[in-house]
Amino acid sequence: MRNSGIIKRTTKETDIKCQLELDGEGKANLNTGIGFFDHMLNTLAKHGGFNLDFECKGDLNVDTHHSVEDSGIVLGMAFKEALSSKDGIQRYSSFTMAMDDALVMCAVDLCGRAYYESDATFDCDKCGDFETQTTDEFFRSFADNAMINLHFVIFRGNNAHHIIEAMFKSLAKCLRDAVKINSDIKGSLTTKGVI
Repeated sequence: MRNSGIIKRTTKETDIKCQLELDGEGKANLNTGIGFFDHMLNTLAKHGGFNLDFECKGDLNVDTHHSVEDSGIVLGMAFKEALSSKDGIQRYSSFTMAMDDALVMCAVDLCGRAYYESDATFDCDKCGDFETQTTDEFFRSFADNAMINLHFVIFRGNNAHHIIEAMFKSLAKCLRDAVKINSDIKGSLTTKGVI
């Protein structure tokens, strides 16, 4: 079992506690105050095979933006901490997820450089209390703080719930594959000598 990433972060807008285990069993204990977001984080843990304890107390009286964005920051920091050594990892992964009307491709490179790109758009403002515009904020914050390249391509989809869930599931699958140790890889998978 690799080390957990344990992060606590408090601002005037959010108070977040996170414990992430990469080599887990897909178990999640979540409380963000945003039902749909809890559903997405549970999906990420389950399909990624991660154990995730996550609590966010945010200024939901304002909106969900700060809670979702800051959750991306903290989860990204925890992922980076948990993956302290990149020796032997697969590093790259891509996966195309079908979910009813949605077809979404995710690609990641655990390269130590932050970059995020997505062409996702949504026809509705909310899924439950979750504001769909915060989807990009979460994934960008996660990529920036995990120090990874993260790309999504939305091939098709009409239902925002399905598109967003396919994004979380495809990311989970990519992360699960990218962090796997490959005994054929000696050291870091890079010509630079270090990732």
